[in-house]
Amino acid sequence: MARVKRPEDFVDALTRLGQCMLRVSDLWFTLRNKLGESIVDDVKELFQENHIAFDSNPRIAGRSTRTWRPDFQTRGEKHSSIVRVLSTGSRTVARDMVAQSTAMWHDLSYLAVGKEAFQFVSLFDDTVDVWNKEDIDLVDSLSDIAFWSQPNSFLEKVA
Repeated sequence: MARVKRPEDFVDALTRLGQCMLRVSDLWFTLRNKLGESIVDDVKELFQENHIAFDSNPRIAGRSTRTWRPDFQTRGEKHSSIVRVLSTGSRTVARDMVAQSTAMWHDLSYLAVGKEAFQFVSLFDDTVDVWNKEDIDLVDSLSDIAFWSQPNSFLEKVA
């Protein structure tokens, strides 16, 4: 809010208000990107606390020869898993993350069969309400779904 007592001060007040709005949007954009990074760090800590062996950002070649960089590859007692963390504060970015995850899981699907098959796990950060059911169902058709609000269930999938 900008208060103006004299008409000649209107332009200055409007400029200050516009600058304030730009700075707030810059802060939101910066914090929105940091949100996803902090969840990945929290997942690392969860793995370490529970003695789950993992690699961060492994390079995995897909059927298309594209190299994918999921967030984690875990090695549990019964199986190994590839984990993609989906975390953002924006519905638009959430939709893009789902599309990218769907493409990655499809391209890596050849790894989900055979004697040494990998389990695919998509971990949704459900502490922020940006995910819709249709997007979750789309990823669910190609990977196991886990939610950050249910860490024990997530650990059972990867251990």
